[in-house]
Amino acid sequence: MAKLLEPLTLRGTTFANRIWVSPMCQYSCDAEGAPGVPTDWHLVHLGGLAVGGAALVLTEAAAVVPEGRISPQDAGLWNEEQARGWTRIVDFVHSQGVAIGVQLAHAGRKASTYRPWAGQQGSVPPADGGWETVGPSALAFGGYATPTELDLDGIARVVTGFAEAARRADAAGFDVVELHAAHGYLLHQFLSPVSNHRTDAYGGDLAGRSRLLLEVLDAVRAVWPQEKPVLVRLSTSDWVPGGWDVAESVELTRELAAHGADLIDASSGGNAPEQQIPVGPGYQVPNAARIRRETGVPVAAVGLILEPAQAEQLLVSGDADAVFLARPLLADPRWPQRAAQALHAPEAVAWPPQYVRATRAPVPFVQPRV
Repeated sequence: MAKLLEPLTLRGTTFANRIWVSPMCQYSCDAEGAPGVPTDWHLVHLGGLAVGGAALVLTEAAAVVPEGRISPQDAGLWNEEQARGWTRIVDFVHSQGVAIGVQLAHAGRKASTYRPWAGQQGSVPPADGGWETVGPSALAFGGYATPTELDLDGIARVVTGFAEAARRADAAGFDVVELHAAHGYLLHQFLSPVSNHRTDAYGGDLAGRSRLLLEVLDAVRAVWPQEKPVLVRLSTSDWVPGGWDVAESVELTRELAAHGADLIDASSGGNAPEQQIPVGPGYQVPNAARIRRETGVPVAAVGLILEPAQAEQLLVSGDADAVFLARPLLADPRWPQRAAQALHAPEAVAWPPQYVRATRAPVPFVQPRV
């Protein structure tokens, strides 16, 4: 059996294989009539990925408070109407024998922006449905609006927001929660000296800058069932001099594991417009490998992992325990099933009975365009 197709168990949850769906924002909620509530688009999008054979489907970032959305059209989990909207999606994914998780997020200073195809860039003004943003410090990201520095009461509301969202996620039936501490969003903003210039207990050294993330993790773990895993997505490097780096990610991972995190989703970048990222196939894997090697904590790799043989090799070599895929799955939602055929184990990934006729003749693996 190929390593990529072997089960993986975290706490009381066993994933049928190690091909997992990375969170991918869809910017497709009704911003006015039902803000933050997932729609039929989300059901079809996430349901289609579950049908394709991945063992874990993570939703897009779900904001834990209204002002935590990246765009007015982002999904949320700050009220019960949103939780009910997610429940029908959870139920369908489960009907396919697939686990589902929700990524809990707060965009911080990168909130209230136009969705990618809006034809405009930057911050949406309040007059057009946007809102004032917040951050660890009053430092703007690029040309975005300058955020208001969070005071201690504001920080406490952030922690409560994450905990309440996790409680709703459990009630909706999610198997996993992932805390989004990457890509320049609020928890990452606190971690990085690029965006955190505070001089109180939430700034300064690594202990201060990581305080909010650890408080959020503690609050989530207090309401999230012990048998269910908590993942943390980290940007393992800011890719700028003097920014957050992989050495600090290693130290933080040890703390996260001690506070109840079960796996690190190792991404990078997003917090500094001047970042210089050496993009190429598997370009983030070395950081994931270092975290796994130096901490012993399970890690998932992500970023330009395109071919089954590439994914298999990084697992066999011990660089990661699972792989998250994004754009390859948008191009080909059947990637896991085709990967099983390419790795000579077609029976290792389930096909829905409605589609099983597709397995009667070899289906060549086609490299998706990304």
